[in-house]
Amino acid sequence: MQRKIYSSSAKWEDIVGYSRAVQVGNHLEISGTVATDENGVVGKGDFYEQTRFILNKIDKVLQQAGFSLQDVVRTRMFVTDISQWEAIGKAHGEFFANIKPATSMIEISALIDPDYLIEIEVTAIKG
Repeated sequence: MQRKIYSSSAKWEDIVGYSRAVQVGNHLEISGTVATDENGVVGKGDFYEQTRFILNKIDKVLQQAGFSLQDVVRTRMFVTDISQWEAIGKAHGEFFANIKPATSMIEISALIDPDYLIEIEVTAIKG
């Protein structure tokens, strides 16, 4: 099967050796995504806003690869404070309430920037 990579053009891709997303056949894996844009961290201090921003960012990658949110079968959420699960879950539910992918929400000690509160990975498979 052919392997296709999608780049975000972030300098970290070459340093760390990763791709924004990798597609093999009808399977797409999207790397851990944080709430950042060309101006820096988005939604500082706000789990809900960071989650929404990340999921919108992921949706754009899905579309770029010819997938949609409907194709998402798994999300993994790495959070710095699990007590914020309701705010995170609310945002996640706004995107996936009817899709209901398999999901994990895991508390971790830190992300690469202390202003990042959550990082999300996605697996999508076209039916």
